[in-house]
Amino acid sequence: MEPETLVRDHTIYACVMGSRAFGLATEDSDTDRRGVFLAPTPLFWRFEKPPTHVEGPAPEQFSWELERFCELALRANPNILECLHSPLVESVDDTGRELLALREAFLSRRVHETFTRYAHGQRRKLDADVRTHGAPRWKHAMHLLRLLTSARDLLRTGVLTIDVGDRREPLLAVKRGEVPWPEVEARMNRLVAEGDEAAAGSPLPAEPDRRRVEDFLVRVRRTSALQPYPYDEVMQGVVRGGSLGQH
Repeated sequence: MEPETLVRDHTIYACVMGSRAFGLATEDSDTDRRGVFLAPTPLFWRFEKPPTHVEGPAPEQFSWELERFCELALRANPNILECLHSPLVESVDDTGRELLALREAFLSRRVHETFTRYAHGQRRKLDADVRTHGAPRWKHAMHLLRLLTSARDLLRTGVLTIDVGDRREPLLAVKRGEVPWPEVEARMNRLVAEGDEAAAGSPLPAEPDRRRVEDFLVRVRRTSALQPYPYDEVMQGVVRGGSLGQH
């Protein structure tokens, strides 16, 4: 089965991410699409396994196989967790709705480490730009402020909200380069400190609910295995021919 076919025929959840989901879109913003597909269980019985992710087939489109998506979400990957909370859902089936119902099961105080580590990596790039060019890439500075705010609020409330709401205009002012870098830098430092403080008393559990997520994945795999697929006819022919297990 071609990767494009997996995305086309087996996507269980698809959404828009990036600036449009964050409430920061402007006229020149791209439309970043993200999705989750469920590879049919019989494909895992072959030596060549289904892909863990697929880029495309549309421009700015990226999808993960369900198991890989769940693994990354349990590790508190910022991009994956935000994908689960996009306000712009393009399609979702019954399995996708079950996945969305598990959103809280993926959240834990691990987000403090993963969001902070990701933010530090982005901050180093911004600092390098300032040293080299005298100014950061302002779009990236805007998105880092958004991420730090989202992480702080998640740790404070236990709820992940990715739409910036009434923070839109102040953030777009940063993107346009209208806010001096020292002021932006001070905001970032303050948000990091507030995130550290929020982590100490966060209502989030210490660990994600791995068993609940695994039960969901096993049940979905089992249901998929019981569905009729063209590959089943090949296997049945081998069994009836008596060649299975004779060597």
